[in-house]
Amino acid sequence: MTATDEKADGDGPTIEAYYLESRTFPPPDGFTDEALIGDDGIYAQAEDWQAFWAEQAKALDWYKPWDTVLEWDLPFAKWFVGGKLNVSYNCLDRHVAAGRGDRVAFHWEGEPGDTRTITYEQLLDEVQRFANVLKSLDVARGDRVAIYMPMVPELAVAMLACTRIGAAHSVVFGGFSADALKDRINDASAKVLVTADGGFRRGAPSLLKPAVDVALEDTPSIDHVVVVRRTDSDVSMTEGRDQWWHDLMSASDLPAECEPEQMDAEDLLYLLYTSGTTAKPKGIMHTTGGYLTQVAFTHKYVFDLHEDRDVYWCAADIGWVTGHSYIVYGPLANGATSVMYEGAPDTPDKDRWWSMIEKYGVTILYCAPTAIRTFMKWGLRYPEAHDLSSLRVLGTVGEPINPEAWVWYWQNIGGGRCPVVDTWWQTETGAIMISALPGVTTLKPGSATFPLPGIGAEVVDESGQRVTLGGGYLTLTQPWPSMLRGIYGDPERYQSTYWSRFEGRYFAGDGAKLDDEGYLWLLGRVDDVMNVSGHRISTTEVESALVDHPTVAEAAVVGAKDATTGQAIIAFVTLKADAEADESHGEDLREYVANKIGKFGRPKTIVFTDDLPKTRSGKIMRRLLKDVAEGRDLGDTTTLADASVVEEIKRRSTVNPSEE
Repeated sequence: MTATDEKADGDGPTIEAYYLESRTFPPPDGFTDEALIGDDGIYAQAEDWQAFWAEQAKALDWYKPWDTVLEWDLPFAKWFVGGKLNVSYNCLDRHVAAGRGDRVAFHWEGEPGDTRTITYEQLLDEVQRFANVLKSLDVARGDRVAIYMPMVPELAVAMLACTRIGAAHSVVFGGFSADALKDRINDASAKVLVTADGGFRRGAPSLLKPAVDVALEDTPSIDHVVVVRRTDSDVSMTEGRDQWWHDLMSASDLPAECEPEQMDAEDLLYLLYTSGTTAKPKGIMHTTGGYLTQVAFTHKYVFDLHEDRDVYWCAADIGWVTGHSYIVYGPLANGATSVMYEGAPDTPDKDRWWSMIEKYGVTILYCAPTAIRTFMKWGLRYPEAHDLSSLRVLGTVGEPINPEAWVWYWQNIGGGRCPVVDTWWQTETGAIMISALPGVTTLKPGSATFPLPGIGAEVVDESGQRVTLGGGYLTLTQPWPSMLRGIYGDPERYQSTYWSRFEGRYFAGDGAKLDDEGYLWLLGRVDDVMNVSGHRISTTEVESALVDHPTVAEAAVVGAKDATTGQAIIAFVTLKADAEADESHGEDLREYVANKIGKFGRPKTIVFTDDLPKTRSGKIMRRLLKDVAEGRDLGDTTTLADASVVEEIKRRSTVNPSEE
């Protein structure tokens, strides 16, 4: 890797020094021959993008075909207008009807080591029964159901049961606080809450029901609560409101079958709230036909899924959009066999993921760059203790991946034989938008490569003019089937948040750059672009330079206010084993970054820490690091994997900086 001072053509968030990644990785020998897409002709097919998406929609089963592919009244889209279908039917019934009912839908493993193997036929039976439970609780088509659960199969069952009867679900991540749960229930006016006594996390029960009881002190719309017994913990049950899942499901008068509702393509499928730290959380609305079309297409072709022989594992939590689209709806629509895991990657030991890949013969792994960097820090002895030869495709999601982490993943987990598809998308987009196709694309470490067929994406400058080389703002130029249909109850906020910055373009706050071969490099949020003495520098660029150093396992960079330079670069660094966390090493790292991308990119301060604050979905919480760097209150840390990490970083930042 080398650096350059070449500027972008345009006035956007120019990245004045960016990596020219010289390493390229074409599809492995023999991979293209068996790939579902083995040449780039699909891009030409998708030039008529509405016809292209209509063709993909035909892979689903429809009760009634659509009359119109797309109605577009910017910023409001309607896809497959007039068509009728049911999501649970497409995810379950049609596979069973085709004689694939004995295929495994989920290999589920709980953190304590308990396991369940669930076939499509068994999953269909469970979904139908719970759909009838919901009906018995007066849930009807158009109602909203809140779900607040650990990573257990009943979570997927509850979601699919909602889709079967036409109720929209609102899944709230199990790491959220009682206040966050309350706010989401009230915004959606949810009628029923499905939860559990708790789940397991790092060897101990993590209770959910106590938070539920606090939240429901001020949620007038909730009539009933259904509780899964997962941990056998002693929790309170409010008479007349709370009922055990197993009691309802075993009722002698509960019908075993539930006819699926015929839903309009534009009927609301689910709400998913984006976290709000300074404003009310946004209830992102996803509808039925377009969403299922795009998640099924992207899951099948981005991961080159051969459903009759692949074992797929998306190591996310269903509480986030990644889990909705690529644990539940995409894989099940495609008849895939998936792994679902409840716990942490280091319990009972740091080889848990690798032991499960070996145990279940996982062929496709989809996870966050944060997890990969954590594995780098832990060292090679854990993956090397297991047979990972079943793997054939690797994927990343959630944030831009540093080139060195990409190469480590490719080499040490994939054995140098597995394409690594780095995917860009958002809660709002619903499905993957930018990614390689593993049988077609020559890969560059750290680049998400190109927009998928049927997707329009361009980088623009400050004035909205297209940029062809260098940095700018990532925008989407045309509607796509899985796009959000708005913010629940607030169409004006939808317009102002996503469609007002650049006329006729969708913009959700991410920066990107284009290299001279047209490859896209995601830079994260635009507010993660720092302005240091007039130089605009991406936090991702500095993080990549730090992780490139042989002693660094993980790094997170933020910009802090500085009276002299406007902003100062503050780097939080986790070292690999045996590396010394001292002032001399900090100075070495600062110089290393300066040599990589220029002196203006040198961090003012290096803070060494044993860990970084992360959500339980694996994303580094840079907002908290910025708060630490600028000495502000930390605010809500309820989604952290280990909230004590923040306090440790605060302590270390006062005793172990390496400053100019």
